[in-house]
Amino acid sequence: MMWKLAILSTCVVTGTGAAATLSADSARGERLFESLQCIQCHSINGRGGKVAPDLGRRMDRNFTPASLAATIWNHAPTMRAAMRERNIPAGDLSEGAAADLFAYFYSAHFFDKPGDAGRGKAVFDSKHCSDCHDIATAKLASAKPVAQWESIGQPLALAAVMWNHGANMHGEFVQRKLKWPELTSQNFTDLLVYVRNRPELRNTVQRVEIVAGTEGESLFQSKGCIACHTGKLTLTQGRLRAKTLVDIAAAMWNHQPRMAPTPQPLSTSEMERIASYLWAAAFFEDSGDAIKGKRVFDAKRCSVCHGDSSTGAPRLTGRPFSGARMVSALWFHGPGMLEQMKAKGIEWPRFEGAQMADLIAFLNSDKGEKK
Repeated sequence: MMWKLAILSTCVVTGTGAAATLSADSARGERLFESLQCIQCHSINGRGGKVAPDLGRRMDRNFTPASLAATIWNHAPTMRAAMRERNIPAGDLSEGAAADLFAYFYSAHFFDKPGDAGRGKAVFDSKHCSDCHDIATAKLASAKPVAQWESIGQPLALAAVMWNHGANMHGEFVQRKLKWPELTSQNFTDLLVYVRNRPELRNTVQRVEIVAGTEGESLFQSKGCIACHTGKLTLTQGRLRAKTLVDIAAAMWNHQPRMAPTPQPLSTSEMERIASYLWAAAFFEDSGDAIKGKRVFDAKRCSVCHGDSSTGAPRLTGRPFSGARMVSALWFHGPGMLEQMKAKGIEWPRFEGAQMADLIAFLNSDKGEKK
């Protein structure tokens, strides 16, 4: 299965007013996964080593970049020991390279919410999809059976089709005196799992394409989205934090009937660019609490070294932190940190995902700058 993902991610950091831009690409991430020899121990959707967890099959409803950074941090000593046993060199893992790995894991469904085919069938019926659409045969001349939807393997292509036919579907619902069927992201996910597991669609090639560049922002303006989504309704400053592509697609579907005038049509390419722009701006921006992060910084004994210049440990300031930067810093400095901590009798700190998000928020805050 081929997955392509190219992300241009802007991390807006509150408190300092600074911003970091991470350009990430899953194709590069896939190559890194092999060149760094992660594949010797880990697999992705069954391809690779069996010693460590499959990073394509782990599903968690609340898994974020900070959660992944925490997981890698917690297992760093064990991971390094396994690498030494297998004579695997550490290699180079810059912040950009770490972001590439995150992109690859995203494309392999690591951050997906799990779906259920049984629930999906219930949604297909209860939301009146089955009134017009059958899986294999046509019920209405204007409604293709699901098996003929070329977009079924591409969430953003499907979102574009639904968006473009929204006006016609709305008219049909009004005629039938039915309410517009709003979908949660879980509904959307369950629907996709249901139709993809039907015998007629089991061979559908699934792929996610998120494109980098400036076209998404330009389209967001030229299609008129910017006219409403300003100020408190701005979509690129926290409102979409930690949202998946399916979350965004479901939100667009629910919002469409309330839009005036009728929204402009979007091609699959345009939908990909707009969704990529909105999603990527929030992906690496975890929702942490700087005050709690200060407590984490002290409780985990980070201040023992990073608050004392005589230790030689750097002050954690200068540019915004993200989950990707945390992983990169750990990769380069983890072994030295572990030795220093052993010498001081300090146990290797373990973090929950929320704690890592709070710590990142603290390091990016004014208080973090003034330690």
